[in-house]
Amino acid sequence: MSIEVFNEAGYGGVNEEMLIDVASFALGELDIHPDAEASIHIVDQPTIADLHVRWLDLEGPTDVMTFPMDELAPGGGGRPDAAVPGPSMLGDIVLCPEFAARQAEAAGHGLDHELALLTVHGCLHLLGYDHATPAEEREMFGLQNELLADWYDDVAKRGIRYQPKPTGPQAFPTAADRLALDEIVPGGGLPAVGEPQKPRSPREDES
Repeated sequence: MSIEVFNEAGYGGVNEEMLIDVASFALGELDIHPDAEASIHIVDQPTIADLHVRWLDLEGPTDVMTFPMDELAPGGGGRPDAAVPGPSMLGDIVLCPEFAARQAEAAGHGLDHELALLTVHGCLHLLGYDHATPAEEREMFGLQNELLADWYDDVAKRGIRYQPKPTGPQAFPTAADRLALDEIVPGGGLPAVGEPQKPRSPREDES
């Protein structure tokens, strides 16, 4: 799995190695082709606020946005349900650690865990998972929490030291938990992390 991180905000304290590890683990557990590629962009609040309004017509910054590539339509390469799974560019996950830090504090855990959670959430969106209906919410958040918990176990088995596994009630949240958090830190609720309706890489905006 090829995961690249681009810290375009120059935000300190982001463990890029950890983000690559958790994304690679989540995608591997979902049987994504080992040659698949994805990128993680670390951006500041003005940048993600611009993407937020441009793609979702929502004002203000948010925590995470996903930009799946067009070739990930059902039957395309890379997905576990593909007719002939193969290597592909999955897309881009855009994280805003400055915003996520406020959510982490309100949720009672560290920024590293919050970014790991958002990265797994973004990986699922890249693969077509969503939370538009109650059934989809249960499936996506259940899988998100399972992958995140399993990653912590896998890290421990490998003897790698990242952040400790948190135990607070918001550490492995339900969709309702995240909606409640949005009341405290507006902008990070479920509508903000949905996929843009016209997927493309944020890098296209730089050309």
